[in-house]
Amino acid sequence: MLLKQLRYFVTAAKLGSFTQAALECGVSQSAVSQQIKALENELGVELVERRNRGFALTPAGALVLARGETLLREADALYRDARAASDGRARIRAGYLRCFGGDELHLAVAEFSERRPEISIEIVRGCHEELYNFLRFGGADIVVSDQRRAFSDEYVNFVLAECGCWAEFSGRSELAALDGGAELEALAKVPCILAAPQEQRENEIFFYKNTLGIQSPFCFAESVEEGRLMAAANAGYMLVEYGAHMPRSAALLRLPVYSRGAPVRRSYCAFWKKSNDRPELLEFAKTLQKIFNIA
Repeated sequence: MLLKQLRYFVTAAKLGSFTQAALECGVSQSAVSQQIKALENELGVELVERRNRGFALTPAGALVLARGETLLREADALYRDARAASDGRARIRAGYLRCFGGDELHLAVAEFSERRPEISIEIVRGCHEELYNFLRFGGADIVVSDQRRAFSDEYVNFVLAECGCWAEFSGRSELAALDGGAELEALAKVPCILAAPQEQRENEIFFYKNTLGIQSPFCFAESVEEGRLMAAANAGYMLVEYGAHMPRSAALLRLPVYSRGAPVRRSYCAFWKKSNDRPELLEFAKTLQKIFNIA
């Protein structure tokens, strides 16, 4: 039995919906359904009674839910303890957005490590949904991400900064004729390049269209570096969050993005579970906050 299968089942059972479980886990609905079916096949029992508009747990499903939650908590604790015991040092596993191109994390790690050399820092990267799942299921102690959900009482929600959005594009782009800033309406006919893995692209499109208001067609890159190369080749524009140390490319022009005259902004936060509220996590978050807000 794979822990991934059990996580998908427990999430779906608690939410009462394969669709909501897919959103929570950052995968497609078909992936959740297939993994739960695989778990049923391995156990040799039906866990859910599928209906036209949902499902109900069978007695076996109720049992697996109750014990599965305990197993997942124990697995997460085992993961944390094993990693900490590997070198006898305290450890912070920090998750960071793969699409954020600034140097804030590098500077924060360097400063924190100089001050607290007895604590090792391990970095994992992912998109928003991946980081959320790292935090939920024990893959990270603290994550740095943009705010896309309402703050939860289950977590410490530590605001780092608000960053403006900037569009980067080739000097050969039609956007090069703009002066001073780029309104969303002016961007609508030019493709917007997003850095996201295949399985997260629908989620990213939904956020950029419905939260940030981007109405451009979308194309994708696997990384920020690849996305900026695509922008330099005039394949579209790439949105970047202009943090304190966002590197500027000599091959790209950059303009702030506006919506009806107001800057488009994103809030960045550090999140960690209140049940794992270690003093060093707050100390690391404060280091990040200081660096994010360097003028």
